[in-house]
Amino acid sequence: MYFRALVSQRIYSFEEHQLCRKKVDSDALYVMQKLRTAGYIAYLVGGSVRDLLLHKNPKDFDICTSAQPEEIKKIFRNCILVGRRFRLAHIRFGKKILEVSTFRSGDNELDELIVRDNKWGTAKEDALRRDFTINALFYDSDSQSIIDYIGGFEDIKKQVLRTIGQPFIRFRQDPVRMLRMLKFQARFGFTIDDPSHIALLECRQEIMKSSPARILEELLRMLESKASESFFRLLAEHGFMHLLMPSLGDFLDSKDAEEIFSFLKGIDNYFMEPDHINLSRAVLLAALVFPILEKKIYTRYVNRDIILHLGQIHEEVHELLDEIFRPFINLSRRLRTSLQSILVSQYRITPFDSKKPRRIRIPQDPDFLQAMQFFEIRCTLEPAFKVIWEQWNLALTNPISNKRRRRKKKIQTDEASAT
Repeated sequence: MYFRALVSQRIYSFEEHQLCRKKVDSDALYVMQKLRTAGYIAYLVGGSVRDLLLHKNPKDFDICTSAQPEEIKKIFRNCILVGRRFRLAHIRFGKKILEVSTFRSGDNELDELIVRDNKWGTAKEDALRRDFTINALFYDSDSQSIIDYIGGFEDIKKQVLRTIGQPFIRFRQDPVRMLRMLKFQARFGFTIDDPSHIALLECRQEIMKSSPARILEELLRMLESKASESFFRLLAEHGFMHLLMPSLGDFLDSKDAEEIFSFLKGIDNYFMEPDHINLSRAVLLAALVFPILEKKIYTRYVNRDIILHLGQIHEEVHELLDEIFRPFINLSRRLRTSLQSILVSQYRITPFDSKKPRRIRIPQDPDFLQAMQFFEIRCTLEPAFKVIWEQWNLALTNPISNKRRRRKKKIQTDEASAT
């Protein structure tokens, strides 16, 4: 069997992998040491090991152990247990949370969706049930060695993306793995091996069986990954956008597609700035929607000398969000409201009849600051807007001067009223 033939343990010493323990989060080292002291096996696992080998800063340091969730909770007072399908321990250090999972097993050759995942196993079994070889490496902080059951270390060196086991089966078990494979290709520039690529194309319709919430989460994470342009190009090229968001897929197939990719590139560049602040998810989604909205409004109205007021634009945005997201993805009410406000506010900041703003008056809108953040990204694509951004930004930082002065009522004296 293809899957069984892949299993062969290999342990790499520090001299071979050069992953320095000093680069591992100190709290993660503490958790692993405390678990070992209690008599359990504990390794750093998955994306953090992969990222460290690629000389990147991991976003999270996940730990895998032989201790079961209730046993972990007994060891750490700052621990809570979360999840039903996938029981996890969250250990809190201030605002930071370390995720600790128990080694799991499962039949990786069952051609069906995974609905339960709490069957405990060994480190080897846990590695074999993971999605891709590059994510199945364990780091032993005690011996500073990397444990590889599936050939992931060599795949990282060769820059190859490969599923663990039969790709057709793995994608049917969890179709979101197809999006994750494209995500890693976009982030790292790795090549997908032929069997996985063939399966990805033939199984893509399976993505419609996935949870819309999980898919939205993957898309949102990629919008803040510094590789969103590459990722959404790959989604379009492989036919996923037509399945998930048909209207967006049509736009990405049109001659205007570069409008969206330019916005995504602008967001990627923004996140590469060392002093950037976090952007809300509504701002990130606006990069996908605004070029379509702009095309729609100019084609239907502005090019025909029909000027819309903000109320009409609000209706157009409402209709467009339904058209783009409703077929499959449901935005939360709060996210949708913020996104709608950000998009409508772009036409408050830059009215149709001039690239110079009218009388600047800051609206009583809790999402207007987010609208300004998105407009700042627009300024990187259209430098002519920079002057307008500075004027609005000045009004935001000096709100008192922006308020309209009220005329004082003239107080009549008793003598005046008597006459």
